[in-house]
Amino acid sequence: MTSTLDLTFTQVLTDWYRENKRDLPWRKDKNPYHVWVSEIMLQQTRVEAVRDYYTRFMKELPSVSDLAEADEQTLLKLWQGLGYYNRIRNMHKAAAVIQNDFGGDFPKTYEVIKTLPGTGEYTAGAIASICFDQRVAAVDGNVLRVMSRLCEDYEDIKSAAMKKRIAAYLQALYPDEGCGDFTQGLIELGALICVPNGPPKCDFCPVSGYCKARATGTTGLLPVKSSKKERKKVQMTVFILRCGEKLAVRQRGKKGLLAGLYEFPNVDQEMTAEQAVKQVEEWSCRPRDLQRKAEYRHIFTHVEWEMTGYYFSCDSENEEFQWVSEKEMEMEIPLPSAFGYFI
Repeated sequence: MTSTLDLTFTQVLTDWYRENKRDLPWRKDKNPYHVWVSEIMLQQTRVEAVRDYYTRFMKELPSVSDLAEADEQTLLKLWQGLGYYNRIRNMHKAAAVIQNDFGGDFPKTYEVIKTLPGTGEYTAGAIASICFDQRVAAVDGNVLRVMSRLCEDYEDIKSAAMKKRIAAYLQALYPDEGCGDFTQGLIELGALICVPNGPPKCDFCPVSGYCKARATGTTGLLPVKSSKKERKKVQMTVFILRCGEKLAVRQRGKKGLLAGLYEFPNVDQEMTAEQAVKQVEEWSCRPRDLQRKAEYRHIFTHVEWEMTGYYFSCDSENEEFQWVSEKEMEMEIPLPSAFGYFI
């Protein structure tokens, strides 16, 4: 990797970050618990969407020990809507490790942080540099995009070798002090200037003079990213069954997609209204009337659900399902957004 980046670049970017950084709740201090929670939440999720989740999470679980002692259903409910529920399960495991092996004190080195369940190189690097001023790179999609343009590098940014190479290259650019601001400056540059969707805002970039892609007019060709595999499509019929003031839900299995969360009863096929009525009858819910029909599509990383929903009022509560009030649904039942469309 060749470029003109040096410690002057580091200082320019760090100064820009300090003057222009967004006011975000997890930047109020350098508490590693706060940074950890925010970094896990921010993976594949917009900053604005995370603000309210982060605030609510911290209100309910203000410390590592609170997280370690929380029950899984509470955690899943707090995480509801963020997706990737294994992340909160891994955080729960990691909190228990911190509580049991480190006396509740967050580990302070990159090497140890990286051993926590669910904590990869990026998250460990972010915590180590931001909270403990260690000269460790945190390379996410934003940083990969920024560096591919700065260095005019045409290697696939999904390549593990590319990520490793950029991390090693950045290591030499870290300052002796203020490592966290440099880490966040790189991330902020990718989020606000060298943006993921649309052309980069080069006229506003504090380090455009260092950018080889801008100099050669190739910003539009970078980064190089291999195409995604086509998602599998699954047809699904969802049943919103109301008996009096209660709705039918059931808990999903302990393995697989959305494991342990709740769902409305459903079948993996598209049904007509007549077929749906017959299905509810087979569940012994005694359907009184079919109120309406709704259609939604929910996209996961590797699969796409095409959902047809039927709303029924029923006269019998099948014991196969759990029947809950709307208040219980709102306050206690972790219902993923894939099914939340139908509320």
